[in-house]
Amino acid sequence: MGIPRLTTIGFDADDTLWQNERFFRQTEKLFAALLADQVQEEVVLAALLEAERRNLCIYGFGIKGFTLSMIETAIAVTGGRVSGDTLARILAAGRDMLAHPIEIMPYVRDTLEHLSGRYRLVLVTKGDLFDQERKLAQSGLAGLFDAVEIVSDKSAETYRRVFSRHGDGPVSSMMIGNSLKSDVVPAIEAGGWGVHVPHELTWVLEHLEPPREISRFREIAHLGELPALIASIEAGK
Repeated sequence: MGIPRLTTIGFDADDTLWQNERFFRQTEKLFAALLADQVQEEVVLAALLEAERRNLCIYGFGIKGFTLSMIETAIAVTGGRVSGDTLARILAAGRDMLAHPIEIMPYVRDTLEHLSGRYRLVLVTKGDLFDQERKLAQSGLAGLFDAVEIVSDKSAETYRRVFSRHGDGPVSSMMIGNSLKSDVVPAIEAGGWGVHVPHELTWVLEHLEPPREISRFREIAHLGELPALIASIEAGK
């Protein structure tokens, strides 16, 4: 029996289509600097990561949850002695992140334009609804997608639902993204193809070992390589 024809391609957004983690790292540095006269940077950043890990199930992914985690961490690591001025500056840093201009990754527009019309293109992104809608609108890429799904988390069941709603089911679908944990492995578990596009700053909580032994796993250096990869898969290579 041959490989089912690929009809639907899903794309992650943050750090796949546009830069994202870079701004979190910059804000982390600023946050640590605000507390530097009281707590060492490594202590602050370790405490922040643990707060983010705890709070994911409460706040979800995104800048607003990150900002709340910074405030919680500042209070905790200073024993409640953090000043009102420092808290105000943390809030301002979060607002600055929400207003940051979109920086499209290389090859993105050309690749989407090449694939548009040949396949159903679906944006599958997780995080805060308002912020993801803002970034998509500012990116100028919205018109290249046949559907947009902003989800609270990404699991095999998420991809089964999305690719059944907007395509011919997971087996005829491919998911592209920088996160092995969120974009690639669960899409493969759902029955689809998973294509990893590494990003130099992928968040530590998204790290996972590449499933190189799985036949539906692929890895490319950048999105410019995607059309050739798809062609090779469709040729049965």
